[in-house]
Amino acid sequence: MKASFIICLLCWISLSACGVSESVPSGKTAAEILGNPDYPAIAYGGFRDITRDSVPSVEQIKEDLKILHALGFRLLRTYNTTHYPHTGRLLEAIRGLKAENRDFEMYLMMGAWISCKDAWTAKPDHSAEDIANSTAEIEGAVALANAYPDIVKIIAVGNEAMVHWAASYFVVPEIILKWVNHLQEMKRAGTLPADIWITSSDNFASWGGGDTSYHTEGLTRLISAVDYVSLHTYPFHDTHYNSEFWEVPEAEADLPDRQKIAAAMQRAGQYAKDQYGSVVAYLQKLGIEKPVHIGETGWSSVSGSLYGPDGSHAADEYKMKLYYDYIKDWTSKSGITCVYFSAFDEKWKDAAHPSGSENHFGLINLQGEVKYVFWETLDNGGILQGLSRDGKVLDKTFGGDEAAMLSTVLPPVSHP
Repeated sequence: MKASFIICLLCWISLSACGVSESVPSGKTAAEILGNPDYPAIAYGGFRDITRDSVPSVEQIKEDLKILHALGFRLLRTYNTTHYPHTGRLLEAIRGLKAENRDFEMYLMMGAWISCKDAWTAKPDHSAEDIANSTAEIEGAVALANAYPDIVKIIAVGNEAMVHWAASYFVVPEIILKWVNHLQEMKRAGTLPADIWITSSDNFASWGGGDTSYHTEGLTRLISAVDYVSLHTYPFHDTHYNSEFWEVPEAEADLPDRQKIAAAMQRAGQYAKDQYGSVVAYLQKLGIEKPVHIGETGWSSVSGSLYGPDGSHAADEYKMKLYYDYIKDWTSKSGITCVYFSAFDEKWKDAAHPSGSENHFGLINLQGEVKYVFWETLDNGGILQGLSRDGKVLDKTFGGDEAAMLSTVLPPVSHP
């Protein structure tokens, strides 16, 4: 009932019975945004509390948007359409800021959550889907895309919905394909903007770049159906799970710690490039030409376990900056859009463990402090001057004390 109410409301807003709204300028197309270094992308949630039941208000989202716009981001990625009213509020906030300032420009890569039948139970059925959820999420995506055609430029069907380590909820590619084909047909029929690009955003292995168990006919047909491939790559996680690239080789054993870190981060960047390249190579093997972009990558600044002082030593703000700068330089020069994960820390992700790494992937923390990645930006040019979050003017982490920040940085170690 709740999902149906939201969908009906959004249809009413669109003033077109869920058809394509023509009341506002269309702005840039997905084809013009993706691969364009002038349109950097970032994942955005904005949740402040320990649960997503507490959804940020439109005014809070506007605060966040002003910060992200000042930092140069022009494409945001979301993950749900109907589970929470977050995406609707985000779109309302973007349109409001556009009305207030003609120079404000922001677009959306909107996710629709897909999960299997009996997800998060002891016996998930990966060959079937949670049809009620899928239907509500896709209908919500269509309604929002038609209500905000000037902002919504991409619909991503599922998030890490095919990768096998998502053991509680993953689905087979044929389920994603069904909804991708449905949206593509709506584009052809004129009931969804024709220039919206449709994809699914998933781990590099799910797109054929890893284990051959993913190399199925269903995946081949999905690759043919999407407008582009959106892959995830996380060297950060593999400093623990697949740590060979992270370990200090014998030839570097006597280097100063800072040089060990620089070399390890260079290898981490190459690791991401190799995973991207593995997907490109698989598409070439299939004879399918499609753009390939990065739907997620990032580096956490805090970890109390696997990636911290008692683990791989990967998590800190210094390494976060090295990774961010490396990835931005590579993707910008290569014509690859990279959705960096993520804009702000969100403590609901690992609510039971405040120091859990998932809570600390944001470039700005929950205290309104800008992490080391953007310290220089805060100093120079004044683009962030006067901007605030929840009443707190933006400041630097560690009070801007670089020595204090560096004291938290450890050289990489071998996996225990």
